[in-house]
Amino acid sequence: MKNRIEEIRKEKGIRQEDFAKTLGVSRQTISSLETGRYNPSIFLAYKIAHYFGMTIEEVFIFNEEDLSRR
Repeated sequence: MKNRIEEIRKEKGIRQEDFAKTLGVSRQTISSLETGRYNPSIFLAYKIAHYFGMTIEEVFIFNEEDLSRR
């Protein structure tokens, strides 16, 4: 699943370290999310979207192909 986390975070001038601390995760988790190596739990996805004042669908891009990979 793709996401816009890095784009949105940079637009808002937020460092990975600060973002991670606010969410209660490691900087490595943020890095892995941004590069697409890690898909968050629904709870973490909600926390990220809520932090940005957005919906989950505005932050995370879901493709039907993602379903066939499971």
